[in-house]
Amino acid sequence: MSRAVFLDRDGTLIEEKDYLHRPEDVVIFPGVGLALKRLQDAGFELFIVTNQSGVGRGYFTMEDVHRVHERLAIELAKDGVHFKKIYIAPEHPDAPSRGRKPSPQFLFVAFTEFGLDLSESYMIGDKSIDVECGTNAGVKQSLLARTGYGAEVEKKGAPRNAVVVDDLPAAVEWLLNSP
Repeated sequence: MSRAVFLDRDGTLIEEKDYLHRPEDVVIFPGVGLALKRLQDAGFELFIVTNQSGVGRGYFTMEDVHRVHERLAIELAKDGVHFKKIYIAPEHPDAPSRGRKPSPQFLFVAFTEFGLDLSESYMIGDKSIDVECGTNAGVKQSLLARTGYGAEVEKKGAPRNAVVVDDLPAAVEWLLNSP
């Protein structure tokens, strides 16, 4: 069974922008590409799990989301990074959704699709719902990055089961050096 790292997108990998839907507005945080490459080199499969309620709210289309992901993939491929799969929950927050975080549904789907060992996998994000998603799926550890909304979440009281780190490179450093 493979190990995986599940990653939130906005505020974790890239700058948080209200309802990002234009590829040219993607700004990857410094050090993200090299950090993700380190995870891959250590044998982790990489997945993105993202809520994109802008689709459900009618602000943009799924095609817009795919174009943003294509841009992200192209930029990170320059560092040799490849995502196994990107899971998207496009529903409005008030609409029924099996995959919208904090639901662990997409992590369970990845477990089945790719033969993952969730007990040896991790979740990294900048919101409490990201931490809860990982916890709900039974991952080894969920990490809260202070990027995006993370610093604000920490001030309000980070989830007690989260490891809090400055950013994605710090999360990777912690993860690769933890027992």
